[in-house]
Amino acid sequence: MTWDELRTLPSTEITIDIHCVTRWSRFDTSFRGVSWAELAKLARPKPSARFVLAHAEQGYTANVPIEALEDEQALIAYEADGEPLEPEHGWPLRLVIPSRYFWKSAKWLRGIELLSKDQTGFWERYGYHNDAGYWKEERYEEF
Repeated sequence: MTWDELRTLPSTEITIDIHCVTRWSRFDTSFRGVSWAELAKLARPKPSARFVLAHAEQGYTANVPIEALEDEQALIAYEADGEPLEPEHGWPLRLVIPSRYFWKSAKWLRGIELLSKDQTGFWERYGYHNDAGYWKEERYEEF
């Protein structure tokens, strides 16, 4: 899919709170982009697709169950706070998964891989919690 094709899809704007694993939060941040529901109409995932591995620059990956991407507030975002994403915040595309700590919202998104089995993302290989639920404070795996 090209940039122009992506921009012709129906867009959604959300306002969310961002929570970082390092214990900072930013409230009422708006993002605009394309929902997974719109992209799924084109991609037509197989029923076996139960997990997502987001691929970004420099080999960075972020993994989530497909339900996290199906959440009505999850986006493939190209704007933040009414402006195009800035390079340091993920330009041109950023995955936004509001239900998780923000490391799951991969910056500089290059592709989304649908998988039948979970595959560890970049930070999870270094001990970060696989689920990353901020309400449960799932920061690091306990060994």
